Amino acid sequence: MHIGLMMECDYRAGRSQREAFDEAFVMAETAETAGFDGVWLAERHFAPPGGTGPIPSVASAPIVWASAIAARTSQLRVGTAVLVLPLGHPVRMAEEVATLDNISQGRMDLGIGRSSFPRSYEGYDVPYAESRVRFEEFLQVMRLAFTQERFSYSGKYYTFRDVCLIPKPYQQPHPPLRAAATTRDTFAFMGNLGLPIFASLGAAVVEDIAAALVDYRAAWRAAGHAGDGDVILRLPIYVAPTMEQALAAPQESTMHHYARLQQAFLRSAGTAEGDARATRAARLATLTYEDVVQERTVFGTPEHVVQRLKSLQDQLGLSGLIMESNVGGRTPQETVVDSIRLFGQAVAPQLRAMA
Repeated sequence: MHIGLMMECDYRAGRSQREAFDEAFVMAETAETAGFDGVWLAERHFAPPGGTGPIPSVASAPIVWASAIAARTSQLRVGTAVLVLPLGHPVRMAEEVATLDNISQGRMDLGIGRSSFPRSYEGYDVPYAESRVRFEEFLQVMRLAFTQERFSYSGKYYTFRDVCLIPKPYQQPHPPLRAAATTRDTFAFMGNLGLPIFASLGAAVVEDIAAALVDYRAAWRAAGHAGDGDVILRLPIYVAPTMEQALAAPQESTMHHYARLQQAFLRSAGTAEGDARATRAARLATLTYEDVVQERTVFGTPEHVVQRLKSLQDQLGLSGLIMESNVGGRTPQETVVDSIRLFGQAVAPQLRAMA
């Protein structure tokens, strides 16, 4: 049972961008001392406070940020959740990933994806409609770069001749790969590719994820991959000594997050996946805090959280969980740190014992 901590590097009004990074380093160091297996770093672009994206963030260069965290820790794994492949260059990205893997002595986890929202593509002048083919080609190039002494490749968007990647990754054949899946067709797409995945409870409900995982596992088996796939669930978690504290502390931040997420889904209209996101936006428009607590988060005492997480593990067949500790980025850091520590002390050991 992998237990990780999601890190968005939230950039909210009233604090500097440097302070956002400083707070993130505190969270990573807290995760290591609390016994988490790893941290997972977001990639966000053009995301200022007051903007239209779901999360204001300074996390535009996750490999750089991950290197700094690796230097501040000794046992903690450092993953990306996720690198948006179509916005980068596959050989340059492979070099940076391999460098981080060597610097961290094999503590790198490589989370990859296409991004749920088109705004980043607009800023990089990359058509969102090209994202799936670019993703496939990018992944093929990276795998060749990691595993072949020299390689050549010819595709629709990328062409390379006799390239030698230096350094090679510390982990062989490369850092563990895991891909983000948000829509049902993406679940099946990743299953066909044989990729372990992240699923996210915050943007969907359990029934939606369970249905999508049927598609993922069917595609996995149909493509001839061994086993039944591998799923880690990202979800908002807040732990406190009493239910009253656990529900009150994250309320304002959580509802602020869902209001922004609804607007971000609405901005996806007109993309290939716009209809699915428009449906999600309509659902989010009517959400109450009670709905959020019941369907999209796990907030409560250690005992309550253990029970809910064990139920999710059984329902979805999970290999791990990633705690989103401050959904919306507005809950004070000191209370979030307390929640992370309590999770590490009272929840994580029970989850591992039951796995």
